Amino acid sequence: MPRDDEELPDEAAGPVVRPYAVTGGRTRPHSALELVALVATTTRGVAVARRPPAGMPPEQREIAFLCRQLQSVAEISARLDLPLGVAQVLVADMARDGLVVVHRPERPDWRPDSELLRKVLDGLQRL
Repeated sequence: MPRDDEELPDEAAGPVVRPYAVTGGRTRPHSALELVALVATTTRGVAVARRPPAGMPPEQREIAFLCRQLQSVAEISARLDLPLGVAQVLVADMARDGLVVVHRPERPDWRPDSELLRKVLDGLQRL
């Protein structure tokens, strides 16, 4: 019990619940999730967030409301003041449950030749 001269923690002190408690002790999502992946809430996700079932973490509800407009995983982490790993785990869980859809970044089918990259680098260094 705090003494009279001790202050109780406030929002500036950070979260009261430890990150590992929010993710159930998991530190990695069940599927790879890049920080630049874009997340959008599904119709089902909005409905569930409006009337959350017992046991739904409040962070997932916040993610559902936030992602009514596309947000990257990194933006979710920053806006909700969550560690990146926690945001990745929560978003992956929500995607598995159909509450959000994750748009992964497209990668080109080809990669530039290392010799071409070396020539470009040499040219830039000569400038």
